[in-house]
Amino acid sequence: MSERKIKALIAKPGLDGHDRGAKIVARALREAGMDVAYTGIRQTPQMIVEEALAEDVDVVGLSILSGAHMELFPQIIEGLHERGMSGVIVVAGGIVPDQDRPALLEMGVKVIFGPGARTSDIAEFIQDAVAARDRGEAQP
Repeated sequence: MSERKIKALIAKPGLDGHDRGAKIVARALREAGMDVAYTGIRQTPQMIVEEALAEDVDVVGLSILSGAHMELFPQIIEGLHERGMSGVIVVAGGIVPDQDRPALLEMGVKVIFGPGARTSDIAEFIQDAVAARDRGEAQP
């Protein structure tokens, strides 16, 4: 009997129109055996939360290059909590200044991958985090 597939949502919040990295990550996660939905560009926090709920995801991956992460990420995390999805693992990638990383991690982003991150590392992190969550253990 095989394990269930991890369900991931890759999202592009805000007005950022650059989505090559998000598409590469989505493809890599599919190749790693995950069920992946991609929102497309220019999504509001509410749209991302609703899509996460509709897809019943394990993971939301947020890709951002616009610099609006400190405004948008808290809205997404709060929206997930409000919709009863506190167990959803939130990961981020893109351009996030070092000084903003501690606040994002404190608010619930599990990891932030920067430019040049290996897609295999992203997939492995997600697999480990979901497995730990499902076992009731602390996530990496």
